[in-house]
Amino acid sequence: MDYVILGAGGTGASIGGFLAASGKDVTLIARGKHLQALKENGLTIHSDKKGETHLPAIKAMNADEYKSKADVIFVSVKGYSIEDVIPFLKKASDRHTIIIPILNIYGTGLKLAEKLPGKNVTEGCIYIVAWISAPGEITQRGNIFRVVYGTRGETNLKTQLDQIATDLLTAGITPVVSQNIAVDTYRKFTFVSPMAAAGAYYDITAAAMQKDGRERMTFIELVKEAISVGKAAGLQLDDNLVEKNLAILDALTSETTASMQKDLKKGGNSEIDGLIFEVVRMARKYRVPVSWYIKIAEKFGFREK
Repeated sequence: MDYVILGAGGTGASIGGFLAASGKDVTLIARGKHLQALKENGLTIHSDKKGETHLPAIKAMNADEYKSKADVIFVSVKGYSIEDVIPFLKKASDRHTIIIPILNIYGTGLKLAEKLPGKNVTEGCIYIVAWISAPGEITQRGNIFRVVYGTRGETNLKTQLDQIATDLLTAGITPVVSQNIAVDTYRKFTFVSPMAAAGAYYDITAAAMQKDGRERMTFIELVKEAISVGKAAGLQLDDNLVEKNLAILDALTSETTASMQKDLKKGGNSEIDGLIFEVVRMARKYRVPVSWYIKIAEKFGFREK
């Protein structure tokens, strides 16, 4: 199978780099100085999990340059860019292509499927800490690298989904072909949303949430609120999800911050609408109290319409 990685940032380039290093046919779709460096020098990966890896001949191009139909497309752009990539997904896929979105925003797969009728759009999420550390270079920290994906309900794509799992496992990535992807993607959301919210609110790294104090308490309360919203929406979430999320938090390197927090500090676009504001809107819909989410959302300019 050949793989296209739409969005070659830390997350996407980690998937693409690990797959390419294992011998798979991979094309990275990137832009700007990062793309220029990838074309000129290849991809360099600084990885706690894999070590130092340099892929001098990895294929990299912009969206206009790609002219083929992919077997698998991993969509790893930011949530605010999802509308912009619809034209590429239409032209780069056919009835055989598997599209796997792994964005932080809950429900992205459903939204993409509405825009791409007749396409094989799954849902997915990823557990990883990675970022672009320089043009053409990414850094991956920690030992967690897990990709979760699947379809809602019955599917005739099982053979392809299982082959993708085999390729990921061979590359050193832990695959999970989910039997309940709505729950599994929201489970990830109950971690990344509270971490991004607390991190941005206090302007802190993971280190402050890894020790007892107001920051850790805030993270815990946000997780509880996110769980309450999910349950009100009909999702059967784990009873010990708070403890599981704390274990994930405590396994992060101390300097880790959410990408949303990094983007907010840069002053550009961020995923705050999907990661924080949307929780408040969902809570209003299901009449669930979320005092911490409201407090943080209002700090960053959210106003209920």
